[in-house]
Amino acid sequence: MSKTVLLVDDDAMVRHALGQTLELDGLTTILAGSYIEAKDHIVPDLDGVILSDIRMPGKDGFALLAQAQAVDPELPVILLTGEGDIPTAVRGINEGAFDFLEKPCDPASLLAVVGRALRTRALVLENRALKARAETGDAAARLLIGESTLAEDLRNTVRAAAHAQAEVLICGEPGSGTSKVAEVVHLLSGDATRAFIKLSASGLAADALEAAFSRAEGGTLFLDEVAALEGSTQYLLLDLLDRTSKTRVLAGTYRDLEVEVGAGRFNPDLFYKLDVLRIRIPALRERKDDIPVLFRHYVSIASEQAALTPPEIEHDVIAQLMAQDWPGNARALMNAAMRFAMGLGLADVEGGASDARPGLAEQLAQVERSLLIEALRRHRGGATAAARELQLPRKTFYDKLARHQIRPETYRH
Repeated sequence: MSKTVLLVDDDAMVRHALGQTLELDGLTTILAGSYIEAKDHIVPDLDGVILSDIRMPGKDGFALLAQAQAVDPELPVILLTGEGDIPTAVRGINEGAFDFLEKPCDPASLLAVVGRALRTRALVLENRALKARAETGDAAARLLIGESTLAEDLRNTVRAAAHAQAEVLICGEPGSGTSKVAEVVHLLSGDATRAFIKLSASGLAADALEAAFSRAEGGTLFLDEVAALEGSTQYLLLDLLDRTSKTRVLAGTYRDLEVEVGAGRFNPDLFYKLDVLRIRIPALRERKDDIPVLFRHYVSIASEQAALTPPEIEHDVIAQLMAQDWPGNARALMNAAMRFAMGLGLADVEGGASDARPGLAEQLAQVERSLLIEALRRHRGGATAAARELQLPRKTFYDKLARHQIRPETYRH
C-alpha cells in the first residue's frame, strides 16, 4: 500500500504521539501544525492520505478537507474530533471525509482506519496509472491489458500482424478475446479508419456473407469461430477471397483447424488461405500474473459504470482468484469482477476452479507470489522498496523472485 500520512494537528504533544504510532507501524509521516503548514503538501496524485484534527486556530480541518477535495477529490481525509462530538464528525463525513476518529484514539483503531484509507488510495492511484497508460499507448497497449511476458508477446505479435496486411487466423479458447484482438489488428493497420465488420460464422448464410464482404470493402471483416461455417459457405468464402483483395479477412477460432481439416470438416484450401499469419492468445491460466491487474481494471470499470466506489481488493481475494483455472478466461474474470463490484464478494462468484484443488503448499506459493507481485507493482518495480515493505532481507527477496520467475522490470511504468 501507499506509505505516507500527512498528519495535521495544532497540539504538538498529540501530533508527536500519533506520529510515533504511525512511524512504528512503518509509515512515513509528514507533520504539520496548521492548515498553512499542510497546504503545500496537498498535491494531485499524493501517494498517501491525510489525517487532520478538525478544531485548529485559523483555518480548521473542514477548510483542509475542502482544499484536499479541490486538489484531488479522491484523496482520503480522516478527521480527528473531540470525544463525544459526533455531530461534527457526521458533518465531516457528509462533506466528503473518508472517516473520522475520536480523540484520544487507541493505536489499533488509528492504524486500522489509516490502513483502510491507504489501501483505498493505492487502488485509486493504480487505476489512474492504468488509465494513463491506456490513453497514451497504441491500440494494443490500450486494449490488450496485462503485464506478463506473454501479454507483451501477444501485443507485439498483434502489432506485427496489423502491419502485414495479410489474412490472420486468431486462435484462442472461449472467452480469451479473439474479437478484441481482431479489433486491435484492424485499429493498428493502415485501414483503421475504414469499416470493421464482425460476424459470427455459426449458421451464417451465403447471402449474409456476401453482404458482409460488400460492407467491409476496403476494410476488415472478422469471422468469429470460422470452424462453424457450413461446407457450402466455406467454398463461398474461399471464392470471395480469391476474387477480391480489397477486404481483409481475420478469422477467429477456438478449435484446432488442422484437426478439423484432417477430419474432413474444414476445407483445406480455405485453411491455408486464412492461415497466412497466426496469432495465438494465451489462456488466462497460462498468464496468471495478469489476473490482479485485469481484475482491478474490470472492477474499476464496473464500479464506474454503476456509479459505485470501487471496493477494496485484499490480498486474500487476489490469492483466491489466482488459485483458479479460469476456463472461461478473461470473460469469466470480467463477470467475477462485475459481481465483486456489486458487493457480492467472491463467495457468489463462479470462477471456474478445477475439481482437483491445489494442496496447501501450492496455495501458499500462490499467495506468496501474489504478495511479491503486488509489492513490486505498488513500488513500480522497485525491488529495494518492495523488499522493505515485505520486511524481507534483500537476498531472501531476490531468491523468492527467482523461485517464482518474477522480473521486477516488468512492473516499472
